[in-house]
Amino acid sequence: MKRILFVCTGNTCRSPMAEALLKARNIEGVEVKSAGVYAFPGSEASQHAKTALREKGIEHSHSASLLNQELIDWATHILTMTAGHKQIIIENAPQAFDKTYTLKEFVMETDHDVSDPFGSSLDVYRKTLNELNELVDKLIDRLT
Repeated sequence: MKRILFVCTGNTCRSPMAEALLKARNIEGVEVKSAGVYAFPGSEASQHAKTALREKGIEHSHSASLLNQELIDWATHILTMTAGHKQIIIENAPQAFDKTYTLKEFVMETDHDVSDPFGSSLDVYRKTLNELNELVDKLIDRLT
């Protein structure tokens, strides 16, 4: 069983969208969750994130989770949206070093971050969702 944990800042934009995209693929043997390094537990996904997902035919009920040791232990792969998120995890949970990557590092072997749409227009959220959709396709290829 592969357990993917997507991590961003507040767990209301990028990581829930990535989680929803991967869950929608229904890949056997893959479980997925998301969390934020500075999340307010229980917060919903942003309205634009929900709208962008709905436009792709994906309904995703989401409640933000703060990254914690239980989630780190649960995951076989921790995939962050930025190098900064990765650094925070490794500093606070050095035992997770071997399973923590930025999403782009894991699927494309590049050190670029996933763009942050927080506070932007719906169009920016759509662009981030499309970027994540391509990365999730590559992730599936890498996992299977």
